[in-house]
Amino acid sequence: MDRKMLRDDQWERIEQLLPGKAGDRGVTARDNRRFVEAVLWIMRTGSPWRDLPAEFGPWHRTYVRFSRWREKGVFEHVARALRSDADMEQLFIDSTIVRAHQHSAGAQKKAGPQEIGCSRGGLTTKLHVVVDALGNPLRVILSAGQIADIECAAEAIEHLPTQAIIADKGYDADHFVAVIEAAGAQAVIPPRSNRLVQRHFDRHLYKDRNLIERFFARIKHFRRIATRYDKLAISFLSFIHLACTFVWLA
Repeated sequence: MDRKMLRDDQWERIEQLLPGKAGDRGVTARDNRRFVEAVLWIMRTGSPWRDLPAEFGPWHRTYVRFSRWREKGVFEHVARALRSDADMEQLFIDSTIVRAHQHSAGAQKKAGPQEIGCSRGGLTTKLHVVVDALGNPLRVILSAGQIADIECAAEAIEHLPTQAIIADKGYDADHFVAVIEAAGAQAVIPPRSNRLVQRHFDRHLYKDRNLIERFFARIKHFRRIATRYDKLAISFLSFIHLACTFVWLA
């Protein structure tokens, strides 16, 4: 392919985090980079696996390998390993809706969770995300589209030490504020207008909340993230972890 998916310096940062390297049990992989770039191509274009260009190798073999890595949690492991450089001074939490394509519906329940719900926009999935003070992803939780933001909030920030948690009015709930303050952090959340007693929040820190909106805009450049085509939640989440890895490598 004329258009490379990864620069050499980006590949060097993740090469040793992937299975199949020299010293690992089993067969040593010779084409890890080509495989990763094949999955990136699928994610960037939103194309079906069958349309994978021949330069990346047989599409079915690539898909089977993706499935193996998905089940082993390889994509999540790589994304998590890159988080060691995170700036934890402030954390931002928010969610975004992803429209589910009609081909993503219909998976058998025994195949695994789907996390697809019916909301005002039709079939949708919701991404609950926490980013650091530089807008880099720290945690992603997948839910059905009709799930309220506040329902996943406490889980999203659990065990993430910081000085402040910054979120919009959708997270203005006494129990969530209590969780934040119990962890020794400041809750920077504007109060809802119907509160009897308006709670103070740091407006200066709140101005930086656009960092998480910019993160959503970046990962939705990948068409397979902007629209969900995968039937199983674990498959879609694997692509999201790969998109997060790409953000960390940028």
